[in-house]
Amino acid sequence: MLLIAEVVSVSSARKDYDDCTAKYGRYGIPIYMIVDPYAAEVVVHTDPTGAGYVTARTHGYGTGKLPIDLADGRIFTLDLDELPRPEPESR
Repeated sequence: MLLIAEVVSVSSARKDYDDCTAKYGRYGIPIYMIVDPYAAEVVVHTDPTGAGYVTARTHGYGTGKLPIDLADGRIFTLDLDELPRPEPESR
C-alpha cells in the first residue's frame, strides 16, 4: 500500500482526522491524505509511527498541483484547483 486517501463527509470528520490517522500510522501506511471539501484543504500525513504520523502538511484548495513522492519512486500529482466543493445548502 503506497497511499490511502479519504474524502471527509460531515459524519466522518472525526474518524478521518483522529481514528484513521492513528490507525494508518500504526499500520505503517506511508502516506495518508485527507481531502476536506468543507475546509477546502488537503492534509498529507507522512512518516508513520506506532501512534500516528510525525509530519502533517496542509495544502489549500486552488493552489495548483501537489506532487506527492510515493515509496516506489513514482510521483502522484493531485490538482488542487480541480477538487470538488460541497454544494451550498438550500434554505
